[in-house]
Amino acid sequence: MKKMMLLGTLILSAAAGLAQESRQDVSVSATGTFAPQVDGNGVLQTTQPFLGFLGSYRYMLTPRSALEANYSFTQNQQNYVTSFLTGQIHQRQQEISAAYVYNLNFKNFNPFLEGGVAGMFFSPIHDFQTTSLDTKRSTNIGALFGAGVAYELSPSFDIRAEYRGIVVKAPFFNVDNFKTNRYELISMPSLGIAYHF
Repeated sequence: MKKMMLLGTLILSAAAGLAQESRQDVSVSATGTFAPQVDGNGVLQTTQPFLGFLGSYRYMLTPRSALEANYSFTQNQQNYVTSFLTGQIHQRQQEISAAYVYNLNFKNFNPFLEGGVAGMFFSPIHDFQTTSLDTKRSTNIGALFGAGVAYELSPSFDIRAEYRGIVVKAPFFNVDNFKTNRYELISMPSLGIAYHF
């Protein structure tokens, strides 16, 4: 009987230890979206900065390594100037990305680096802020990189601040007059909260 009780206690202790080990987290963040002025092919393209949303899922492979999937959304305006034409496009910008994340631990602070691939969807909104109505969605593949820090509030929650950059070909919405043939760096600093489970 004592052996059975001891075995039961060991099994419950092991199960409790496994239950406390957080290998996954989800996070929601507010982001700023900033893109540089792009000049190429006789076209000057500027992007209006705007706020957006970022949702992430992270799975820990080891205490230092993780895989992450992201979705971000923002709405802003692209402006184009050529020698004979100006135009503006109100757009929805969406990102679907996957990245490898490398973590470090210093008490409650957990800095991290990430790198991966991102699919970017630039969808025109045909409203009064869009001057070219023959536009179509631009879909581009780019490279994602970033760095940040998470501050642990409790075993289940942390606050996460990071800088994320995506290098991608500048969108032209299927309007040849707006084609720069250049790449741009979209900067997306973010601040949010993560839940570990």
